[in-house]
Amino acid sequence: MDIVVKGRKTEVPERFRKHVAEKLKLEKIQRLDAKVISLDVEVSKEPNPRQADRCDRVEITLRSRGPVIRAEAAASDPYAALDLAAEKLDARLRKQHDKRFSRRGARRISAAEVPDHVPGAATLNGSGQPVHDEETDGVPTKRIGSLEVKGEGPLIVREKTHVASPMSLDQALYEMELVGHDFYLFVDSETKEPSVVYRRHAYDYGVIHLSTDPMVAEVQPPAAGGTLGG
Repeated sequence: MDIVVKGRKTEVPERFRKHVAEKLKLEKIQRLDAKVISLDVEVSKEPNPRQADRCDRVEITLRSRGPVIRAEAAASDPYAALDLAAEKLDARLRKQHDKRFSRRGARRISAAEVPDHVPGAATLNGSGQPVHDEETDGVPTKRIGSLEVKGEGPLIVREKTHVASPMSLDQALYEMELVGHDFYLFVDSETKEPSVVYRRHAYDYGVIHLSTDPMVAEVQPPAAGGTLGG
């Protein structure tokens, strides 16, 4: 596998190409991810003089049989930007490697131990079958396929609450690729509103922003026993 270095609206000198090969050690990368398919480095330049301290941008894209990993950074020169992007790539590779290692190294637990390790898991009887107890309020619990339904619903499969720090759209895309999901829910750092990025076709992505409509007011029901005045 070779490292492909290309410039977007800028020339890439041979000296920088050699520096990329020295900075991004393929042996080290392949130790962290043995299924690497390609490693691309794109260099671009910001012509706006007001952004002189961030005029050079380097984006590293690593594709493997797992999720695509991207690392991007900007600085006053391409060498500094490459160093920053390489540090981000290394951190994300290590995070993904540790996640795979922890999954393989995790001890398997028996079916009887599942309720002790997984909150909300069904209790099993001596035959290994789920035990369905009715709730204390008399509402029956039934199973539909692999789902558990109380009474007539509503049907809630799972409910989770996560604490999330606001992030940019680029960071949300990186996080989605890092965990290997087809979508990623985050809080936009600019609007402070919830948003979702999702994978479309090939390497295209979409984003959905949610915002509160200021024209919609909460309608209060009329008080019991009230009269309509005219």
